[in-house]
Amino acid sequence: MATIDTGTNDLLATLEDGVLTLTLNRPEARNALSAAMNGALAEQLARAEIDETVGCIVLTGAGKGFCAGGDVKGMAGRSGSDRLIDEAIHRQRINQRATAGKLYTMPKPTLAALPGAAAGAGLSLALSCDLRIMAKGAVMTTAFARVGFSGDYGGTYFLSKLVGSAKARELYYLSDRIDAEEALNLGLANWVCAADELAERTSQIAHRLASGPRIAYRYMKENLNRALNGDLFDCMDLEATHHVHCAQTEDHREAARAFVEKREPVFRGR
Repeated sequence: MATIDTGTNDLLATLEDGVLTLTLNRPEARNALSAAMNGALAEQLARAEIDETVGCIVLTGAGKGFCAGGDVKGMAGRSGSDRLIDEAIHRQRINQRATAGKLYTMPKPTLAALPGAAAGAGLSLALSCDLRIMAKGAVMTTAFARVGFSGDYGGTYFLSKLVGSAKARELYYLSDRIDAEEALNLGLANWVCAADELAERTSQIAHRLASGPRIAYRYMKENLNRALNGDLFDCMDLEATHHVHCAQTEDHREAARAFVEKREPVFRGR
């Protein structure tokens, strides 16, 4: 396992067998976002997107929480903005696109592992990932209504797509906490496991993804994202293009040989 220097202790990064694990690391603040954490996360995701050694990205939190979202205590201590509102909006847009936006559009599988609460922007980051695994004691909450915010980091988009508009409005307006079993039933979580099994289960899933057909995954993810908003025939046309491209890859030829030889394929991302 290789440890990556992120430039801040607020974000830890390791790379092992194609799995890049990014750990939000402010356990004393329930891993609430900081400027240093945001910047480092954006930088690591940008690098991972073009790094051929990375096949899967895992986002998780240190200690007993995933991410509490914005640092509300820090917000309470501010008397006013020291920047013009337009500049603040511009910076927020950049931060959101480089983190939640990048996790969503990243041409590689992304997996959020929740040891504990995902709230506010923390929930948005979890929902921006392709897949989610939760410890049994973990919870989700939009939380924004409780602090007088409307929401950020794409949460309204991701939640509406995952559970439908009516349920998303309920979860935003009332900010109720959802336990892991309810999250699983709603389709917000893909797996739920015991807390002491979370690391191992996450590793198993992530390594399975990292060893998969990377070119096919890239096209597959684009197809799936386009399907959320695109016209049926636009999606079909895109699928056709990507399908034919995949047919030219070494991974496809290896998989075809493995099928005939009745063995598991060994994908190389080519």
